[in-house]
Amino acid sequence: MTPAALEWLRRFRSYMTTERRLSAHTDSNYARDLAALVAYCDQEKLADWNALDSHHVRTFAARSHAAGLSPRSIQRRLSAVRSFFDFLMRETLAARDARARDRHGEAAVESPQVLANPARDIRAPKARRSLPGTLDVDQMSRLLELPPGDALVTRDRAMMELFYSSGLRLAELIALNVSDLLPDRTVQVLMGKGGKARIVPVGSKAIEALQAWLKERPALARADETALFVGRNGRRLGPRAVQKRVEYWARRQGLGGQVHPHVFRHSFASHLLESSQDLRGVQELLGHANIATTQIYTHLDFQHLARIYDAAHPRARKKV
Repeated sequence: MTPAALEWLRRFRSYMTTERRLSAHTDSNYARDLAALVAYCDQEKLADWNALDSHHVRTFAARSHAAGLSPRSIQRRLSAVRSFFDFLMRETLAARDARARDRHGEAAVESPQVLANPARDIRAPKARRSLPGTLDVDQMSRLLELPPGDALVTRDRAMMELFYSSGLRLAELIALNVSDLLPDRTVQVLMGKGGKARIVPVGSKAIEALQAWLKERPALARADETALFVGRNGRRLGPRAVQKRVEYWARRQGLGGQVHPHVFRHSFASHLLESSQDLRGVQELLGHANIATTQIYTHLDFQHLARIYDAAHPRARKKV
């Protein structure tokens, strides 16, 4: 690629970090993915960005796949390329407008001369959708049967009971304030960037655990702290602290150290669906905008039924 073409990469990264406020992690991924695109263009003797067409991008994705890159990573790589070319197209149009305003016909800024996005309709290989991990009812009961202890044990029991009772995400749980616990045995949960709220029920076991924690909380929480769950420092718990406590109790209760907070949400959904078969209801409780997201739990339920079938049906049982 020419120095001018590489300069547009620098401008793009500057735009993404300063104007779009991309995180350092995402910027690092974009830099790596676009460096791979530059290497491909050099192999193909493509000097400028306007020489890259959809055939090239499709070949770039295919070679990435052949080199062992996962479908999910290829999706991210194509997303970086699409974003970059959207930026180039915008800059091309901006330069044309500048030339139109300039009575001498000279460009106010150098134009990349890109009029179409060659990555727009290119798709990565379909990623295999992994099913979420769950605990069965007996395992969940064992995890929640914490031994008597101090205020932190009481807090941990309340957190995990609420996770399982209401199917909360980790971010939703740590964002809860005491005022979000409503008198009618429900909890108000804020979702996503828009702060849209949903109301979910809280089961009797979780209510008992929360009442016990609320008696202990004043001794730990600072006077101005509104968070429902606080740490030793009296401030709102962070996500990593909750993860570590869940992992700690999973090991203590004999379930291994691979249990993470989202397992409660997955188990909540699969257990409800197994009992009720009400997909729409589970969708509402989980706060999924699209029912297709909820349908992954029907696969979990089917796996459960398939295991029963394999074990019980006379034509399915394996001979021993």
